[in-house]
Amino acid sequence: MNLILLRNADVYAPKALGRRDLLLGGGRILWIGSGLPALPDESGCEVIDLEGRRLIPGLIDGHVHVTGGGGEAGFRSRVPRLELSRFTGAGVTTVIGLLGTDDIARGTRDLLARVYALREEGLSAYAYCGGYHLPPATLTGCVRDDLVFVEPLIGVGEVALSDHRSSQPTFDELVRLASEAHVAGLLTGNAGIVHLHMGDGQRGLELVRRALDETELPRRVFQPTHVNRRRALFDEALELARSGSPIDLTAFPDGGSEEELGAAEALLLALDAGIDPALVTISSDAGGALPCFDDDGAVEYMGVGESGALLATLRELVEHGLPLERALPAFTSNPARQLRLAAKGRVAPGADADLVALDANHAPDFVIAGGRIHVREGTAVLRGNFEPAPGARPERRYRPDA
Repeated sequence: MNLILLRNADVYAPKALGRRDLLLGGGRILWIGSGLPALPDESGCEVIDLEGRRLIPGLIDGHVHVTGGGGEAGFRSRVPRLELSRFTGAGVTTVIGLLGTDDIARGTRDLLARVYALREEGLSAYAYCGGYHLPPATLTGCVRDDLVFVEPLIGVGEVALSDHRSSQPTFDELVRLASEAHVAGLLTGNAGIVHLHMGDGQRGLELVRRALDETELPRRVFQPTHVNRRRALFDEALELARSGSPIDLTAFPDGGSEEELGAAEALLLALDAGIDPALVTISSDAGGALPCFDDDGAVEYMGVGESGALLATLRELVEHGLPLERALPAFTSNPARQLRLAAKGRVAPGADADLVALDANHAPDFVIAGGRIHVREGTAVLRGNFEPAPGARPERRYRPDA
């Protein structure tokens, strides 16, 4: 067992705990306290003095195109997959992979293969079956079978609503899909949710409201995302959240449409509106294309989401005056709870050793995922198998011990 002793950490669990020491081993947090005596040299324990750096749970990015997204402007517009250090270098230790517009050339097999690869490289990774369209892309041919028998699959998504790229699902189709996800979640203890891509359409969350009003499905089953893409949709999402429904904000990059609300602004507005903070999560859409369309549905320009937008949003929230312990849950404990990842999103004995030590500028100085150091003093020391070091030429040789 590789042991790591972190000394003098200013711990946010996400609740502020003050100065603490932590002992990590076997991929878990074994102990938190103060005054642990020095361990014998034979233990092989590495001691790291964090010198008062803030230590937070590893971020959970609940919306990631791990195989790459895009494709709306032809095959050349397909976004390449993101490599390991693009996540860990952004303080992300858990990702939820998904398919978007292109759930044809990219499918569940490719998605799962990438999830397994990221796990082998030390990241915690899960995925949704399906994509924008119905019937959903599955591995077994059935959503319930996928979610019950394929361990990394924890829900369905991102199913597109109110978007010209969607399959224009009917009310009955959406409810049937949600019921399959919900029942699979009951059988396995997994999230069992439908992660909903919300587009710019005027219908907004109409189908979700009907499903909640006309069926017995729990509110937690529907998780609409991108709800801050325009103000009218955001106001509609706040009404759902007031009734106990979860909502997911997207950390869009700067330069989007005038209709967009930044994730930091949207979270502050939600808190000011009295929304239960536990219902709000923030994800990045990393690896996903962020196209702007003209009136005919053709792409005018396209951006790409980055996991680094999460820490940038966290920094913006703190600079705005929101205490770190109030800002953190949207990136850590809230998604862990909604996705039923019990060992994630918190700093506590028995929790996974997924930790980020922040420097004074809220950049990741140390990143530990599954008890392994991925970033040390701001430099990625673990990289994907085919990921070159900064400034180096790609080395196209397979290294099984990398």
